[in-house]
Amino acid sequence: MSRGAAPPPPDLPTGDLFALTAALVDIPSVSHNEREIVDLLEADLRQQSHLTVDRIGDNLVARTELDRDRRLVLGGHTDTVPPNGNAAARIEGDRMYGVGTTDMKGGIAVMLELARTVTEPPVDVTYVFYAREEVDIVHNGLREIEATRPELLEGDVALLGEPTLGAVEAGCQGTMRLEITLGGTRAHTARPWMGRNAIHRLTEVLDIVSSFEGRRPVVEGCEYRESLQAVFVEGGVAGNVVPDRAVLRVNYRFAPDRDPEAAEAFVRGLMSPVLGGSDKLEVVDCSPAARPGLDDALLQMLIERNSLEVRAKLGWTDVAFFAQRGVPASNFGPGDPTVAHTKDEYLERSWLVDAHAALVDLLTRGA
Repeated sequence: MSRGAAPPPPDLPTGDLFALTAALVDIPSVSHNEREIVDLLEADLRQQSHLTVDRIGDNLVARTELDRDRRLVLGGHTDTVPPNGNAAARIEGDRMYGVGTTDMKGGIAVMLELARTVTEPPVDVTYVFYAREEVDIVHNGLREIEATRPELLEGDVALLGEPTLGAVEAGCQGTMRLEITLGGTRAHTARPWMGRNAIHRLTEVLDIVSSFEGRRPVVEGCEYRESLQAVFVEGGVAGNVVPDRAVLRVNYRFAPDRDPEAAEAFVRGLMSPVLGGSDKLEVVDCSPAARPGLDDALLQMLIERNSLEVRAKLGWTDVAFFAQRGVPASNFGPGDPTVAHTKDEYLERSWLVDAHAALVDLLTRGA
C-alpha cells in the first residue's frame, strides 16, 4: 500500500517571543541533529514573500533583496549542547528553563520574528541560521555555507545573537590549544635513579601555567583578559615502570591585538626554559581573535539609541569568522552567558523583549 505525502510541519507561534522560544527549546537540536528545527524554520520563512530563502545542508539563509546601499548580517546557531535533565522548556512566571534557552534559542526566536515582520528595512538584511557551532570548528555550518555559496554570507556589518545580557560584546578573543609532550627514560620503579620520569617533569610546565598572569590589553576601548589553562593530561606505562612520556594540553585565550602566529610564539617563549631537545610543543587547533570594529554606523546607532553597555567578548564566537573576511562583527543577544551549558540554564522574558526592541529600532530606522 502506497503512503501519502508527509504532513506539513506544525506552525511555530507568532506574536509572542516567549512562546516562540519555548517551542524552539522543545525541538531537540543537539549538534549534528538540527534537521527538525531547520525544517520548521525553513517552512516558516518560505511563507514570507519579502525574503529569498536558501538551504545548504542544515543551514538556512534568508535575505531581503531591496537594492539598499548596505547589508546587515544577523546570525545565530540552531544547535545546543546535550541536555542535562532540561530537554524541555519549563516556565516559571517570566523565566524559562531549558537547554538552549540562553544559548541561543532566544536569539533564534528574535531573528525569526524580525525576519517575519520587518519587510522594508532601510538596509538589506541577511538572516543566517547555521548548524554545529557547539562542536569543533571543522563542522561549523558557516564553513559549509562558505564552501558552496559564499555570496550568501556577504555583508557590511554582522551581529551574532549570542547571549550578552543585552550588552554589545565587541569582537572576541582567540583560542589556541597546544600539546606539550615531555620525554624521559624508562626504568624500573625499584631503581628510578636509572631513568627520568616524564610525569614528574610535568610539574615544571604546570608551575608556569598555574602562575600565569594574563595580560589585560585595551583594544579600541574594550579590555580583554587573557588566560592559560591546563585542560588535558596523559602519561604512564605500567604500575612498575618509570614513564618516558607525558602529554599536557593547554588552552590559551588571547586578545585581538595578537594574531595566531604571535600567540604561538608567546606560549613557546613561556615554555622554552623547561623544554629540551626531545620535547615537543605543537598547536592542535586555533581560532583567531576578532577586533571590536565598533566604528560602523549601524553598530554605533544600536548602542547609542538604546544606551547599551559595550564590553569585550572574553570567549570565542563566530564574529571572528566575519572579521577574518573584512566584515566588522559584534555579539548582541538575549540571555546570560554565565548560565549557558549549565543544568539550570534559563532566559528571562524581559531579555527577549529588550533585545527584540533594540533590533526592531535598528531595522526600521537604520543609521
